[in-house]
Amino acid sequence: MSNRSTETDNVPHKAGTATTRSIRVAYEEFGATDAPPILLIMGFGAQLTLWPTELCESLAREGFRVIRFDNRDIGLSTKFEGMRVDGSSLARMVRSQLGMPSTVPYTLHDMAADTRNFLDALGIERAHLVGASMGGMITQLVAATYPARVASASIVFSSTNERFLPPPAPTALKALLTAPPKNATMDEIVEHSARNFRVLGGPAFPRDHEELRELSRTQIERSYYPQGMVRQLAAVLGSGSLRPYAQRIKAPTTVIHGTADPLLRPACGRAVARAIPGARLSMIEGMGHDLPAAVTPRLASEILENIARAAENE
Repeated sequence: MSNRSTETDNVPHKAGTATTRSIRVAYEEFGATDAPPILLIMGFGAQLTLWPTELCESLAREGFRVIRFDNRDIGLSTKFEGMRVDGSSLARMVRSQLGMPSTVPYTLHDMAADTRNFLDALGIERAHLVGASMGGMITQLVAATYPARVASASIVFSSTNERFLPPPAPTALKALLTAPPKNATMDEIVEHSARNFRVLGGPAFPRDHEELRELSRTQIERSYYPQGMVRQLAAVLGSGSLRPYAQRIKAPTTVIHGTADPLLRPACGRAVARAIPGARLSMIEGMGHDLPAAVTPRLASEILENIARAAENE
């Protein structure tokens, strides 16, 4: 394990790598290392840096060790070079809409095992999990499969992937599936990414286009690996319905979703809350599939309230 430490606004900050049973994981953490841990799990094609630093620091100031990390095949974590996604993407999408699994290089179950192994590598027995989008799906599987490791679960704009949930809006689906040209320049790739961020955002929290370009450039300069995104999408589509797992979750759970999410529609968040026993549902009016600065205080409040509920139950 390797790391480097700094301090930002009186919040200790460390970046490092951890070698697990199967992959090398890049991560960053905020706060005291002996504080109760909160593990942030990002979504499809998203690096750890898409968790707002302001959110991480806010939670750390409340007395937590906040850890964000790159999933496999993204950012600075292990890439699964040479693994091909065979078969028809359309067939996988149809089977996914019916809640059925497909044969893919790896599934969300493998990514849940990555998360468990990462906790092992950091010496963490139990953590509060916060998962966004695909990360929320991984959170469901970790909480169901390794219940002793999960103190609470906060699931942000995610889904159970059960059958007959509404598909993404056409504009969001296009953003998800359309890649920039193979010979695109850096500026063209940045512009493509910024447009996609705009499509996925909600009307109540618009972001300036230059802000989105800067966010995109920061991500792309850190790591640009489209092949990994292909495999991650296959994992989401190929894992089948998560509802049977969600129904087994015992950890106190809050589900946070935007009413204007064009990618994982509001019905997807409601399905998660409906499946998990005792889950609380918080719908944020006008929020899309995005974490703009304006929603950070609300998100932090919901996470902390769920953690407090977990403490009451112990």
